[in-house]
Amino acid sequence: MASRHTTASPRATGSNDSSSLSLPSSPAATPTSVEVAWTRFFERHKPLPAPAAQRASAPQALRRSRMRSETEYLESMRRLRRLVLSGVPSDEFVTPYGPTRPLLWKLLLRVSCPAGPYLTLVAKGPSTAHAKIRNDTFRTLATDQGFKRRVDEGMLVRLLEAFVWRNDDGEDEPTDGTMSFSYVQGMNVLAAPFLYAMRSELEAFWCFTSFIEECCPLYVQPTLAGVHSGLDLLDRCLLLADAALYTHLRSKNLTAELYAFPSVLTLCACTPPLDEVLQLWDFLLAFGAHLNILCVVAQLLLMRDALMTSTSPMKLLRSFPPLQAQKIIGITVTLVRDLPDALYQELVLHTGVRV
Repeated sequence: MASRHTTASPRATGSNDSSSLSLPSSPAATPTSVEVAWTRFFERHKPLPAPAAQRASAPQALRRSRMRSETEYLESMRRLRRLVLSGVPSDEFVTPYGPTRPLLWKLLLRVSCPAGPYLTLVAKGPSTAHAKIRNDTFRTLATDQGFKRRVDEGMLVRLLEAFVWRNDDGEDEPTDGTMSFSYVQGMNVLAAPFLYAMRSELEAFWCFTSFIEECCPLYVQPTLAGVHSGLDLLDRCLLLADAALYTHLRSKNLTAELYAFPSVLTLCACTPPLDEVLQLWDFLLAFGAHLNILCVVAQLLLMRDALMTSTSPMKLLRSFPPLQAQKIIGITVTLVRDLPDALYQELVLHTGVRV
């Protein structure tokens, strides 16, 4: 990819106007191509509307204040996304409300964190998925000592058990096309960044719940329908981005189902280092989980030379190289620019997010 496309730098100087975006230092980059990439990216991003409380119908006399409220909300969210592109400060930088990332994630996911409901769910004890949960939690990010020091297995078990109880109505799976939620493969890894980044288990639970139920619900259905759709989209996006690389992998009988399943299932949380995962998730929470498919394509493009010269590329793909969040984000923005409208719309919808 790097040899074929200009990479858009993910750093912005303070506006989503393309004229104010900083440019990468690469001599191959031209202002025109980078500006086009960022302009196209922002054009395609459709922010969620204001929460229902701000959008509710109101008497004529209150309409103006309601309109101002929603306008202010959307402007605030735009500023938050600008912060993500500028780089989220480390935990050492503390706002009056605490470290920046936990606050940012709660705002992007639009959550409040009431203690009572969570404590009630935890008090119910082991759920119907207890055996599955315990079979996975002990090996969650097992080689990351920083994660192990901050997050013990009990925290992960409680959060996942509470999530199952929250959605356990004692009935069979719905047959009317509505979503059902329980514990499925990969949820332990999806919960890990929240427990690591947030200031408390309580905050992690509500952020995880909002993320699963609102941002990628099709990824956690019993059939993992969203994951499999994402893998198909990954193949199609790679073909458009780099036909030669796609053809080379196909000549070795390699499809995304074989080499990218963990990265799609966990939104790249399975690939260390965790600090880079958090930076990538800043981007995904701000602009949409659907972009993870392009983030995986970006990783393949960063590996392109090694993959193209390898007679056995699967050996390289069994363990992706360490994440480089800023490079991946820059390439992803360029990929968004180049995708046909219909394919991009499929990408947006495959997670099950309501638009």
